[in-house]
Amino acid sequence: MYAFELTRAKTVADAAATLAKSGGKPLAGGQSLVGAMKLRLAQPGTLVDLSGIAELKGIQKDGDAVVIGAMTRHAEISESSAVRSAIPVLAGVAQGIGDRQVRNMGTLGGSIANNDPAADWPAAVMGLSATVVTNKRKIAADDFFKGMYETALAADEVITAVSFPVPKKAAYVKFPNPASRFALVGVFVAQTATGVRVAVTGAAPSVFRSKPLEDALAKSFTADAAKAVKIDAKGLNADLHGSPEYRAHLIAVLASRAVTAAG
Repeated sequence: MYAFELTRAKTVADAAATLAKSGGKPLAGGQSLVGAMKLRLAQPGTLVDLSGIAELKGIQKDGDAVVIGAMTRHAEISESSAVRSAIPVLAGVAQGIGDRQVRNMGTLGGSIANNDPAADWPAAVMGLSATVVTNKRKIAADDFFKGMYETALAADEVITAVSFPVPKKAAYVKFPNPASRFALVGVFVAQTATGVRVAVTGAAPSVFRSKPLEDALAKSFTADAAKAVKIDAKGLNADLHGSPEYRAHLIAVLASRAVTAAG
């Protein structure tokens, strides 16, 4: 590790001001950023610790949505009675992340701000058409994720919460890497108030919606309809774990399983 300055913010305004002045990075659970710093993939001169900001934590039901604070940890989401009652798929997403240490340290806001290509939360946010709330504005899920490790966030913008609309049906199924538990491919399927949404993670440089699957499931919300969709492999990831064609095949298979799990 190299030398850097650590600042503990007491309020969101304090954090944003320090980020704007220093050009540093916000530190949430540290499960992604600290590892990247050790490998010199990220080298911020200043870290702004958000862990002491109480207003960034907590879960509450707000009308037809569940609002989760950005600094709420994965383990807290998986164990939340409010989440399990209103949107149980989110508890399942949280429970499937990493190992116990990661779940007890990692946060919702940190995960989506990092936007790892194989992370689970981006699929849930996009699949449910959630709204990312920051200290400056509200950002629709379709406008938030821009590319590999890239989001719509400005340098001094801090995620404060994510508002998840309660769906009619939803499920998430992933094919996990056995070591990291990151998704080789993960598919989130939801019937929402605005129609069927299908979000895919792990298969491309960033989370994306699959229009062919959405169109097929809008006509027939069945496992057979999903499995029959031919996914184009162009632009999908290729690595030692699988080819683009393999990932394309997995997307349709996992989508069909998600439809079955949704009920």
